[in-house]
Amino acid sequence: MGNNSGCCSGNSTCCGSEKKKEQGIEQTKKKLIIDFLFLDLTVCERCQGAETNLERAVDEVSAVLNAAGYEVVVNKINVNTKELAIKHRFISSPTIRIDGSDIALEVKESVCKDCGDLCGDGNVECRVWVYEGSEYNEPPKEMIVNAILKKVYGEKKSAVQRMKKYELPENLKVFFEGQEKKNSNQ
Repeated sequence: MGNNSGCCSGNSTCCGSEKKKEQGIEQTKKKLIIDFLFLDLTVCERCQGAETNLERAVDEVSAVLNAAGYEVVVNKINVNTKELAIKHRFISSPTIRIDGSDIALEVKESVCKDCGDLCGDGNVECRVWVYEGSEYNEPPKEMIVNAILKKVYGEKKSAVQRMKKYELPENLKVFFEGQEKKNSNQ
């Protein structure tokens, strides 16, 4: 073929632009925002597994969502300070939110050796995912796929979620205090 410099040879209505013309009708893609909040991706196996399963889930549903007029945006947020935890109203690591809603209905936790080692305090607890009656240290890919599809195709609720006053959970206080102690001793 000819010169492939740039996407679609300068045609601004294709190749990832938010608007596209299809049969003379301009369509705007709806954004589906997925926030992946975590404490650590270098050591913590729970966070690493959550990231991998999230990526796989998004890969599997992207074609369907794209065909339905959705653009999936994944924000990976390393919550490495108390200030970021407060800003994002972070409850437990790792967390996956779709359009601001946590995909897990309940927060359940257990001791996380990796995060305990990371901050020097063995009492750090991280999220345990409950899916179809079983507990997992990482969110199963199927759980994420179902949460994404439910958000897009499920019943639209008009009621506004009430925001409770946020307070940094004890598990995160332990993690950040341990990190501060560990960093000040180095």
